[in-house]
Amino acid sequence: MSAAPVGSGGLERAELEAILEHLRAAIRQRHFSPHTLRAYEAWVRRFLLFHRPRHPAQLGGPAVRAFLDYTTRSGRASASTRNQALNALQFLYRAVLEQELRVEPGPPLRAKPSSRAPLVLARPEIEAILKQLRGSLRLAVALLYGSGLRLSECCRLRVRDVDFARDQITARDGKGEKDRVTLLPATLKRPLREHLDCVACLHQADLVRGAGSAPPPRLAATPGPSVCRSWPWQWVFPATAARLDRVTGTLRRSHLLERVVQREFAVAVRTAGITKPATCHSLRHSFATHLYEAGYDIRSIQELLGHNDVATTLIYTHSPRGPHRDVRSPLDAA
Repeated sequence: MSAAPVGSGGLERAELEAILEHLRAAIRQRHFSPHTLRAYEAWVRRFLLFHRPRHPAQLGGPAVRAFLDYTTRSGRASASTRNQALNALQFLYRAVLEQELRVEPGPPLRAKPSSRAPLVLARPEIEAILKQLRGSLRLAVALLYGSGLRLSECCRLRVRDVDFARDQITARDGKGEKDRVTLLPATLKRPLREHLDCVACLHQADLVRGAGSAPPPRLAATPGPSVCRSWPWQWVFPATAARLDRVTGTLRRSHLLERVVQREFAVAVRTAGITKPATCHSLRHSFATHLYEAGYDIRSIQELLGHNDVATTLIYTHSPRGPHRDVRSPLDAA
């Protein structure tokens, strides 16, 4: 991709927007996730405004270091946040400006991530949270724990991804653009079937009024209109209202929004009287930790979570209730 033009009088607003458009195009070309696109665009925009009116092609490693250090000091950014910003700026120079980002000798730009044990909820705590939720939100949160799904994977589940016969759920286009198969809890089969019956009635009503067309998966070949309106392609957790798609001009019902689940989950945690700073992702941590405590091998847990490296899964072996549960505290042995 050709580099963005360098203005003689500094970075004008039109040039700034042109660079961001080049960035978005390069990200889409590489099939990065929408989350990555939004994060990279936000960091690059902040970097350009931080050094304005200088053009990024006239800058280099010292300017990147100054921005990262400022972000760390002023925003108290964590190591992972700083590293995300660095990834975005490296992508800007490599894929958009087609320049090598030269770093002067000194402290490394990339921060060393802190090592913290994941927040895990006990089973009674999870049950208390679920009691505060109703309807499709309760079912979605139960799947986060029962299947180990990421929130984005759960909200984007389609009817075809649920296999009742084999007790499986396929999480498609997850982190790293991968599909994986995980568990469908037996206790959720009946409520999920009843929920899908309601969704099917909603879909039929949408078809009658000219809606009912679900967008195809991001990385899939574009199917025909009849396929998009078919039942297997519909969302398991559709939004409450259908809206006009700005791109296609068709009336479509989006999937359940992640922020809606996050908001209601936070309310449920507070209402249940739980003092842990639990989030929706804590349920995925709890899924893995409880499987490990039950004696399942780490490789099986790795496959269910979809981790590339087993080292990532090993963080769940922190649990003192795992295979070494017979180890007793010396105080208890006194």
